[in-house]
Amino acid sequence: MRRDSDSGPARICVTNAKGGTGKTTIAINVAGALNERGRDVLFVDLDPQGNATEGLGLLEAYDAEPPTFFDVLTDPRRREDVDDIIVEHEEMDVVPSNIDLLQAEHELTIADLIARTKDRSDLTVDPEMLASFAINVRPDGVTGPHSLGVLDEALAGVEDDYDYVIVDSPPFYGKLTDTGIYATQNILIPALTESTSERAIELLIDQMSALEQQTDISVRTLGVVANRVEKTNEDETMIEWFNEVFDGYPVWEVRKRVALQRAFSAGQSLFGYEKDVDMCEVFLDIADELDAQFGFTEVKA
Repeated sequence: MRRDSDSGPARICVTNAKGGTGKTTIAINVAGALNERGRDVLFVDLDPQGNATEGLGLLEAYDAEPPTFFDVLTDPRRREDVDDIIVEHEEMDVVPSNIDLLQAEHELTIADLIARTKDRSDLTVDPEMLASFAINVRPDGVTGPHSLGVLDEALAGVEDDYDYVIVDSPPFYGKLTDTGIYATQNILIPALTESTSERAIELLIDQMSALEQQTDISVRTLGVVANRVEKTNEDETMIEWFNEVFDGYPVWEVRKRVALQRAFSAGQSLFGYEKDVDMCEVFLDIADELDAQFGFTEVKA
């Protein structure tokens, strides 16, 4: 570990509940840039749709038989199985999404209800009754006041092999997204330079505040990645708005490039596909800033 602290790998959740922001493309290319700088990266696809798993050329893993990421997150007896489901990619290791993960939101909601029931002596709801609606969740496996620590527990068994853990969250607010943010407590925000992003950012800020109050954590914003930027008045206005709202935080501009989609289709980041694309410099700038924020002081050749 080439850091100024021994607190373990840097964990980052790339998140924005607004669909269509290119969140997964940003996550993959940030991970690729970190790899380009010599960092060992674990990429976690927390999105049940498996877009990052597809964008890294791992569709077979999405259809794999159990145990899968779903079991790791919803069954405490399977947490250590995360090591068995990690797939090697030429640029990073990957915890792939799986079709079964479509049921995880339901399972984690049941687990959260059980946690709240066990934490409240004035409630008469039977945790066993709640568990009857779940596949893997059982009352004896639910501890603490909430169910959001499952990814944190799973990562604890494998993360010592990595410098960074990059989590690609689902494009909606719910238990899975909260689980990713709780495990990382650092967020990188992709956003489009269009007016609809204002409401999405406001909702994100509100969600982070609510999560901090619920779980007694502090979520750190690492920066904003303005994505698919064009040369229009609306784009310029939104860049100014991002800089005002996130005063003191870096705001990067990723412009539209066909190579980004082509790299995604090829199962690679830009760095594995076409290094001479100008946007590679932007992603390297992001990686450099992340290294600075997390105390990495050495670049491996």
